[in-house]
Amino acid sequence: MSDETPEQRLAALGLSLPPVPKPIGTYVPYRVEGGFLYTSGQGPRRPDGVPVRGKVPSEMGIEEAYGYARMVGLGLLAAAAEGAGGLSRLKAVKVLGMVNADLDFEEHPKVINGCSDLFVAVLGENGRHSRSAVGMGSLPNRIPVEIEAIFRILG
Repeated sequence: MSDETPEQRLAALGLSLPPVPKPIGTYVPYRVEGGFLYTSGQGPRRPDGVPVRGKVPSEMGIEEAYGYARMVGLGLLAAAAEGAGGLSRLKAVKVLGMVNADLDFEEHPKVINGCSDLFVAVLGENGRHSRSAVGMGSLPNRIPVEIEAIFRILG
C-alpha cells in the first residue's frame, strides 16, 4: 500500500473524486492559509444534487449513515485535492463530524468512521487524523451528517 499513490488507491477502491460541491451560502468550499487547507462542512447529496435527509437511528441505521459519511469524505477529498493541487499533497490533521441524531443515540463515532476510514484507505498514513464526532439535534436540510476537515499541504 505504501508504494501506491492516493490516486491509485482511490481507483483500486472503484472510486473517483466527484465535482467539488457548490456552497449553499456565502462561503467557499475550502480555504488555504499558512500551509493548511480548511474545508467547509459538507453533507451528502444524491446525484441530482438533492440533499440526503434523515435522523440517525430513527430514520436510517448506523451502516447507512456510515455510507453517507464516506460519501461526504469523498467530497472533502475532492475539495482538498483541488485546493492543494492533488491528493498526494494532503495530510489529514483534524476531522469534525456532526451526526443528526436522536436524543438517546450514543454511537456517533461509528457513523463518522465512514469518513475516517476512507481518508486512511486513500491517503494511507497521511489519512490518519485527530477527530471529534458529535451529535446534533438537527442539521441543515435535515442531512444525516455534516463533516469538515483540516489538511496540511505537503511540499
